[in-house]
Amino acid sequence: MSVPHHLVCLRNDLRVADHPALHAACADPTAQVTALYAYTPEQWQQHDVAAVRIDFEWRQLQSLVTDLAELNIALVVLAADDYTSLVPKLLDWCQTHKVSSVFAHEAYEINERARDNAIRDGLSELGIEAQWFHDSCIIAPGRVLTGDGRVYTVFTPFKRNWLMQLAEHPVRLLPVPEKRTACAVASSQLSARAPSITVPIADGLVQTLWPVGEAEAHARLAQFIEEDGGRYHERRDLPAINGTSTLSPYFAAGVISARQCLYRAEQHKHHHAGQQGLDTWISELCWRDFYKHILLGFPHVCRHQAFKRETDKLPWSHNEANFQAWCEGRTGFPIVDAAMRQLNETGWMHNRLRMITAMFLTKDLFIDWRLGERYFMQHLIDGDLSANNGGWQWSASTGNDAAPYFRIFNPFLQSKKCDPDGEFIRRFVPELAHLDAKRIHEPHAKGVDVRLKYPKPIVDHALARLDTLAYFKALNAASAN
Repeated sequence: MSVPHHLVCLRNDLRVADHPALHAACADPTAQVTALYAYTPEQWQQHDVAAVRIDFEWRQLQSLVTDLAELNIALVVLAADDYTSLVPKLLDWCQTHKVSSVFAHEAYEINERARDNAIRDGLSELGIEAQWFHDSCIIAPGRVLTGDGRVYTVFTPFKRNWLMQLAEHPVRLLPVPEKRTACAVASSQLSARAPSITVPIADGLVQTLWPVGEAEAHARLAQFIEEDGGRYHERRDLPAINGTSTLSPYFAAGVISARQCLYRAEQHKHHHAGQQGLDTWISELCWRDFYKHILLGFPHVCRHQAFKRETDKLPWSHNEANFQAWCEGRTGFPIVDAAMRQLNETGWMHNRLRMITAMFLTKDLFIDWRLGERYFMQHLIDGDLSANNGGWQWSASTGNDAAPYFRIFNPFLQSKKCDPDGEFIRRFVPELAHLDAKRIHEPHAKGVDVRLKYPKPIVDHALARLDTLAYFKALNAASAN
């Protein structure tokens, strides 16, 4: 009797612990198990996946191949231009290597769901079993619903239901599988860098800031939970300090699961009093689930459409010069420029600053949120469609449970609140480093200093605010008629 050959298709789940698909594939102690990662550069380009994100995943694969080898599981990289060309290549690989069962995690984006449906149909025709599991959410999309079975569009009742379900069914973590007796195939030889990346990634800065490996992810989690988690609610809006978990790149690539994070936070709360900050952090994990539920329940948001479809009629500006100034961090608003330079230099941006920069682009410059959403995806090491789209539509007041259109951040006040001493601004806008804590937030407030090599504000915030309010009021009036 032949030995079963189980194939695990890796996606955004590059780890060995708490991995439902890998765990299921290894349940049969007699089976040989192979992990397969699909490298689809043209598809990623269509989806605006950042080079730093691809680089991070590739480096994580280099770590994962070692972890899997210790379990006698080979890691194979299968290259295809896009999802369409991937399907026949994957099916052919399965036939050639006599795969008996394929295991994978569900994806919730439109193109990925179409890819998986085609794979499952093809496997069925070949007589190969296919098993798909939920993984990326703590509670799978479709399981947190209103009383009449609808997808929640407001966060607070979603969170209430989410917490109730978790109280009834606490998360259960899966262990690292047992070592197999032998590999079915040889692992791929991974090049030093991802094949499609032909330019240096910030001269190594990104690799230094974001080392890979499950051990690194869990070390960050432990440090955050034990040292900073209790104060998270007080420190999360201060970008000059390490007040957040910095786990988002590890979430995006699946180096660590959200379940592992929730479990660790709940365990710490159980043994330590005064953990209000961790409750706030758990709410952020809930937001992450919420936006993935929205993605599955309202797939038009995957198609560059506003959740509130009527807002697609807003007369967005197409001022290319203003957009480029925003992209390059030279708007004349120090906190905005510092944030954009952080993104461009490190591949990451503090979450509060994502809100400030997004609202500045959409409410001060009145530029279409989709341009900002795309720019973020093209530069973020933690780029994730649901979270990025949800955040942008929240800021632009086009999304579900979004900021009301009349909520418009004052960038100068936000700057003073989030970076009161100007420490973060000095780090990324060195031309303002010599200014004191009062002047640095509005360097041109008392007239132009000819020695200051920093641009004047490209827009008058007060006037821009009035214009934006007028546009939204006109849209609301037209929609009411």
